[in-house]
Amino acid sequence: MSTFLENQNWRYATKKFDSTKKISREDLNTLKEAIRLSSSSYGLQLYKVFIVENPELRTKIQPAAWGQSQIVDASHLIVFANQTNVTDEDIDGYLKNVAQTRNIPETALTGYGDFMKGGIGAKSDDEKSNWTSKQTYLALANLLNAAAELKIDVTPMEGFVPEQVNEILGLNDLGLNATLIAPIGYRSTEDATQHQKKVRKSNEELFITL
Repeated sequence: MSTFLENQNWRYATKKFDSTKKISREDLNTLKEAIRLSSSSYGLQLYKVFIVENPELRTKIQPAAWGQSQIVDASHLIVFANQTNVTDEDIDGYLKNVAQTRNIPETALTGYGDFMKGGIGAKSDDEKSNWTSKQTYLALANLLNAAAELKIDVTPMEGFVPEQVNEILGLNDLGLNATLIAPIGYRSTEDATQHQKKVRKSNEELFITL
C-alpha cells in the first residue's frame, strides 16, 4: 500500500509531455488490460475506448480541446466514449459472454437479465446516456492507477467540446459520445508543475465518520 500511495503522490495532471518519448507496446497493453478490468455497473462496460495514435487525427482534435498541447505531444491519446443508448441486445450479449466465460447455461441467467432490462429500460434516453457516461470515469480511474505504477503520465481532461470530437472520430454514427480524453506519455523536464506540492484537503476536512 505504501508503494501505491507513493505512486499517487508522484502522479499529477501533466501540463507538458516529452514528445520524443513513446510508451512501449508492452506497457500500453498493460494499460489496456487495466482499463478492460475496470469495475462497471452490472459489468456491462457500455463504452468504447479509442487509442488515437494517428498524428493527423490528434491535430484535428487539438482545437476541440482548447488547443492544449498535451493532445499532440503525448505518446498516445485515449478517448473514452459512452454508449448513448442501452438496448436489450446489449444485455443479451453480456449474458452470453457470462455464460460462455463461466460455462453455465444462458437460461440460468434469465432472471438476472430480466432484472437488468427492467431497471435500465425504465430510464429515459437522457438518463441512460448520463448513466453510461459515469461508467467511463471508473475506467479512467484504473488507467490513472495503473499508469502511475508504470511511471507513465496521464492528463485526464473534460476540457474539450464533445460534439467536435464526436464528429472528428465519427462517434455519432456508432451511437457513442466522447466523455473523457486522456493524453498519456512522459512528462517533459520543462514542465514546472511536476515540482509543485500536491494540494488536497486534509483528512479532517474530507472524511466524516458516522
